[in-house]
Amino acid sequence: MTTLSSRYFIDLTQPEIAAQLQDNPLVILPAGSVEQHGPHLPTGTDIYAANVISHAVAERMNGLVLPGGPLGVTPMHMPFEGTITLTPETYMRVVTETCVSTARHGAKYLLILNWHEGNSASLSIAAEALHREHGMTVLTVHACYVAADLWGEDCGGLTHGGEIEALAVLAHQPDLVHLDRIDYSSDHKHGLIMDKLRRTRSYQPVLTDIRSIAPTGWYGSPEHATAEKGLRMLDDIADAIAAEATRTFESLDEILPGVAEIKHLRGVG
Repeated sequence: MTTLSSRYFIDLTQPEIAAQLQDNPLVILPAGSVEQHGPHLPTGTDIYAANVISHAVAERMNGLVLPGGPLGVTPMHMPFEGTITLTPETYMRVVTETCVSTARHGAKYLLILNWHEGNSASLSIAAEALHREHGMTVLTVHACYVAADLWGEDCGGLTHGGEIEALAVLAHQPDLVHLDRIDYSSDHKHGLIMDKLRRTRSYQPVLTDIRSIAPTGWYGSPEHATAEKGLRMLDDIADAIAAEATRTFESLDEILPGVAEIKHLRGVG
C-alpha cells in the first residue's frame, strides 16, 4: 500500500498520484451541497460531511478522494440566504468530467459518496454514463442514509440541521459548529412526518420549499452533539461503507466486462 500523508487528491503531487493509481486505481468522489443549515451549522455542512467520510473510507480502502466541489442540486433551500444551487445538467457535467479525467489517468473504480439527497437523481445518471461510456466500475453510496441506519435511533433520526449533521461537521472542523446559537428549531414531529413522506421507496413527491418541512429551515435536537461523539460516528460510518463497498466491488469484478470489452460492445476502438 502506498504511504500518503493525505488521501485528498489536491493535497498530493503528480508522482504521488501516479504511484497511488498504480497501487490501487480507486477514486472516491464526495458529493454534497452549499445550503442553509440554520444558525448553528455552516452552509457547507453536506460537503464537509462527504469529504471527511470519504477520506476515512479512502484510508480503509487505499484510495484517493477527488475534489468533488462544494456545490450540488439544492433548489429546495433557495428561499434562504446562504444557498447556492446548480442545475442538474451542470452538476452532472461537472461530476462526469471530473471522473473522466481520472479514468484517463488510470482510475478504474469509482465510489461516489453522497451526503445530499437532492443530488441523488443526477448522480444516478452520471454514474450510468461513467460506466457505460467510460468503462469505470461505479458504486454510489448515500452516506447520509448509512448514518441514519447506524446512528438515527440515538440521534433522533436524519434531520436537517439536527444531531447527525452536527456530528459530521464536528468530526471535520469543530470550530464551525455553534451549538450556543440553537434557539428556534422547527417542530420535530412535523419535520419527521414530511421527511418520511419524501423518503419512501415507492412514493416520492417533489417538495418545492424546505419550509414545507421546517418553517425555520431546520429541525432536530443537536444540543447533545460533541466532537468525540462525531469521531465515533465517523468511524462507524467509514467502517460500514468500506466493508460493503469492498464486497460490492469484488462482486462487480466477477460479473462486469472490462474497459476494453465495454468499448468493443459500444463499437469504439
